[in-house]
Amino acid sequence: RVTLRVLWLLYRFGPLFCVYPLTYTSQRFTTLWWKLLLNAIEAAGPTFIKMGQWASTRRDLFTDEFCDRFSRLHVHVKPHSWFFTKRRLQRAFGKNWRKIFVKFENMRRPIGSGCIAQVYKAYMRPEMIKDEELRDEIMEDIFLVEAPDFTEAWEVTGFGDVLGSKDKELDDLEEEIERSRLARQQLHDEFEGLIPVAIKVLHPGLYRTVKRDLSIMSGIAWLLEWVPGLKWLSLSEIVSEFGDLIMSQIDLRHEAANLERFKDYFADIDAIRFPKPIRPYVRRDILVETFEDGDPITNFMTDDNSECLKAKLAEMGIEALLKMIFVDNFVHGDLHPGNILVMNADSYNPEQCNKMMLVDMCDTVIVNVKPVENPIRLVLLDVGIIAELDEQDRLNFRDVFTAVVMGEGEQVADLILHHARANECKDVAQFKKEMADLVQTARENTVTLGQVKLESNFANMVLAIVVLEGLGRTLDPNLDILEAAKPILLGTNGY
Repeated sequence: RVTLRVLWLLYRFGPLFCVYPLTYTSQRFTTLWWKLLLNAIEAAGPTFIKMGQWASTRRDLFTDEFCDRFSRLHVHVKPHSWFFTKRRLQRAFGKNWRKIFVKFENMRRPIGSGCIAQVYKAYMRPEMIKDEELRDEIMEDIFLVEAPDFTEAWEVTGFGDVLGSKDKELDDLEEEIERSRLARQQLHDEFEGLIPVAIKVLHPGLYRTVKRDLSIMSGIAWLLEWVPGLKWLSLSEIVSEFGDLIMSQIDLRHEAANLERFKDYFADIDAIRFPKPIRPYVRRDILVETFEDGDPITNFMTDDNSECLKAKLAEMGIEALLKMIFVDNFVHGDLHPGNILVMNADSYNPEQCNKMMLVDMCDTVIVNVKPVENPIRLVLLDVGIIAELDEQDRLNFRDVFTAVVMGEGEQVADLILHHARANECKDVAQFKKEMADLVQTARENTVTLGQVKLESNFANMVLAIVVLEGLGRTLDPNLDILEAAKPILLGTNGY
């Protein structure tokens, strides 16, 4: 299988690399070549798509042109069949799984599908949640390795859709619930008492495909390391880092554990929400979590929304990120706009922006002054990618960011060069000058790192800041992340 896969990859990518020298002859041909390369990567499957997306975030390793082009990688994934999902549910939760998930929305079609998994919206009976504390919390808000399964091979070959989305037992159960609702004609009937959940199901064949592709990538990286100009990149190490990242994504138990840690870290912060994994309904290839309903944050980037609301959303996002980095050392590594929802935006009154309210303290003369309560909630999804630093790297990162906040550009350059995993910076003085200029104009400009390879988690932290600050400035052009970070870095924020 590995040999066949290598031959297929050579067929897809070989001609492109053979004609690469022609890109120097014409800008038009260069544009066409990049388009064909991206198409080939998209056709190569989830491992190569994820690798391209990940590489686009590493501006410390690759050129700006490379990163900009690879950031446009799109995921065109045909959803797998209901037949495969049904078999996975049965394998995970037993033959009586229909008594747990009694209704699926959207005619049992997924509400979202990526290159790793697809998501369904379903409804559970509350009594099926064994954790009473979690069940009460949900109601108030309204390392297992599987054995091979023939349905996976059936699905991979493309025959899964033959059986469609029919499921007689589930049809009968849904009809019974609907009849009960219509007969009783009550607002809070049996149907309304169900708990909405999101069910994430990995695509078939994913685990073996990723393992096979990673072994091929490792071989290619080993060969390329013999090229003198590429040795500084430590390509084998890059593939290893990427392998750890994608392997954690294709084991949904990791995401469930991450969600639980975020829930603990943000337990006292009502403005930030995460889905709650519903145990014991967590497996390597299936994750059941609370369904969080909200509007994509991209809906609020238009001029139709009040400036006060947009500024508030930007402030909330940046404060959450800074807490993750400098307080919790546990950072959401995929905070693009598609993973952020906004709840209760309709309840936000711009006239209350920055207003204060008086709170009567019984019959005493003293009153307490506090801001008007903010009804908005940000929901952060898809926490499969996490960045953490060990204690020394955490201190290093804090030193670098503090130096940026204080405007000490050359100190920033010294710290980056000292702590970089590898660097072939040919002109240290020029690098320091550029970094000093960057720090002075940090709100407008960026700088290349001149062949200075950063620790991967260090780079992930920087990426999280860049992505969320870019989103924040789209909402509020006056957003200043450096000013927002000062209270945390200087110890005056109260965390």
